[in-house]
Amino acid sequence: MRLQDKLAIVTGGGSGFGAGIAKKFAAEGAQVVVADINRAAAEKVAAEVGGIAVEVDVASGDSIRALVAGLDRAPDVLVNNAGVTHLPALMEDVSEEDFDRVLAVNCKSVYLFAREIVPLMKQAGGGAIVNVASTAGVSPRPRLNWYNASKGWMITATKAMAVELAPFGIRVNALNPVAGETPLLKSFMGEDTPEIRAKFLSTIPIGRFSTPEDLGNAACFLASDEASMITGVAMEVDGGRCI
Repeated sequence: MRLQDKLAIVTGGGSGFGAGIAKKFAAEGAQVVVADINRAAAEKVAAEVGGIAVEVDVASGDSIRALVAGLDRAPDVLVNNAGVTHLPALMEDVSEEDFDRVLAVNCKSVYLFAREIVPLMKQAGGGAIVNVASTAGVSPRPRLNWYNASKGWMITATKAMAVELAPFGIRVNALNPVAGETPLLKSFMGEDTPEIRAKFLSTIPIGRFSTPEDLGNAACFLASDEASMITGVAMEVDGGRCI
């Protein structure tokens, strides 16, 4: 019960890595706020873990402000997991609309949540923030240029946040998963065929995708007091992909 009685917000908690993180946190004793733009998905996971479902648009300051206003106390843990990508394409062919959406959901959301949550954590005397970045921010792949860049931004933001917030007892770390069995997998690969899967898996030494359970376990460690001396780390959960 490493997160006993802690209040944790998990964005994008209705599916994929976010659902895995929400389930692990609940199993370790946390009260989980499952925040997702898909209310039905959030409610399904929240029902499974005894948590609270909240519909939120992470790219909207008003939506995040409403989420925070509904809390009865400061959150102990924030997991910025919600993310999107654009379809594989030449960098100059990605539409401005897709570029803006990727940057809003993957980057601006981190700022917007920090603006609302960090003051509460400071008042409470501490907290832990976990940003779900990607191996794409460490080892970029062609045709996902602006997604790669957004995750590189997230890694740098994590380190900058960690330095600034350490004196307030707030730790900030990131996770870099390789692609996994999530709703974004098909978008990463362009199309989902046995041949493309085999080609992708051949780049991962351990030979499999990241799973929601992998991310849940790693996020739980970084959010727990066991990691009290760890901040500013971007931990790869990638089966050796970035070696």
